[in-house]
Amino acid sequence: MNERFLSVVQVAELLGTTVRFPRRLVEERRITYVKVGRHVRIPESAVQAYITANTVEPRRRRRLGVAA
Repeated sequence: MNERFLSVVQVAELLGTTVRFPRRLVEERRITYVKVGRHVRIPESAVQAYITANTVEPRRRRRLGVAA
């Protein structure tokens, strides 16, 4: 098992958010986490899965065809 477990602070840095955001994800059970005693650790793969699931692709502009 080569999984890397991140602290809430590390996840916040990775996502570019405040610490409150990953704490809220954990509280609402919107991300997988592990309890190690009193500490919360989030698998790096769970953070990547969260990013992938919430990535919004840009819309492609439709080309307007010119009728001849």
